[in-house]
Amino acid sequence: MKMKLHYFSVFIFLCQLKLLMVMSGSIPLLRKPITAISSKPHISPNNLPFKDILSSSYYLNTCPQAEGIIQQKVKAWFQKDYSLAASIIRLHFHDCAVRGCDASILLNYKGSERRALASKTLRGFQVIDDIKAEVEKRCPKTVSCADILTAAARDATVLLGGPFWEVPFGRKDGKFSFSKEADMVPQGHENVTALIDFFQARGLSILDLVVLSGSHTIGRSTCYSILHRLAKSDPTLDRKYLKNLTRSCKWSYDYVNLDVATPVTFDVQYYKNLGKNMGLLSTDQALYLDPRTAPFVSALATQPDLFFNQFAVSMVNLGNILIPSTPNQKEIRLNCNYVNP
Repeated sequence: MKMKLHYFSVFIFLCQLKLLMVMSGSIPLLRKPITAISSKPHISPNNLPFKDILSSSYYLNTCPQAEGIIQQKVKAWFQKDYSLAASIIRLHFHDCAVRGCDASILLNYKGSERRALASKTLRGFQVIDDIKAEVEKRCPKTVSCADILTAAARDATVLLGGPFWEVPFGRKDGKFSFSKEADMVPQGHENVTALIDFFQARGLSILDLVVLSGSHTIGRSTCYSILHRLAKSDPTLDRKYLKNLTRSCKWSYDYVNLDVATPVTFDVQYYKNLGKNMGLLSTDQALYLDPRTAPFVSALATQPDLFFNQFAVSMVNLGNILIPSTPNQKEIRLNCNYVNP
């Protein structure tokens, strides 16, 4: 209990500090362009050479229309199938979680991350391919697939009603992708310690973990991810919710909403659900029960503005995970599915 109160006191202090910064103009208000608190990219695990540092003006002279193309294409696909927006956000996370944000998840060949069992339910690849094809027409050999995916995740968030943030550019596309590495990405059944370790190994904080988990306020999951909870009648699941899930999950490949209350709205309902034992994934519900993460969940559940602003900051942190490499290990792919000839 003392540990929980300690974390909560620290969080309240940070919230008050951030509120003062917003009032003074140091941090933009909700839904306006927002950047990370630090002006330098959040790099992990080592410092990168100066030439690899990201910048919001990276394509200013070489492809100023890049962001506009990405935004228009994401919107067009969203209008065809709104569920693709959540899929793009998830695809971005799976990319950055392995080898940093280098579009390795997009490489499509036997033994790649994309072909891994853990990646079987990933969607949105055709959206990135469509964007890349158009960008290549306008700015050949200039914009990386990694940058396209990162910006697309931002635009998808906005279309779902979430916040806007300024995306720094300059990522390069990796030439390597291994399915066994994709299996390391959290699958919804890990404990909080494992989640914290996974995020911290990538330079992300406990706050980033809780805030980025808030993306589960939209999207769906396969029943396969919760079969272990249904089979043993997980006591951390609300009884009525458990019965509804059991009825919905006749087959492991059936889908259920991550947010049972407002599944297509980007809001703080996800955190409120956890307080009612209605978190779909065991990893979600565990955030509410663990003293290291519970205070953050409680605070975010009652402060939508804080969630929106911090989600933007945490997404910048996620997008800025880069792994140092030699020049011949990365490139600007001409086709996101394959390394260049």
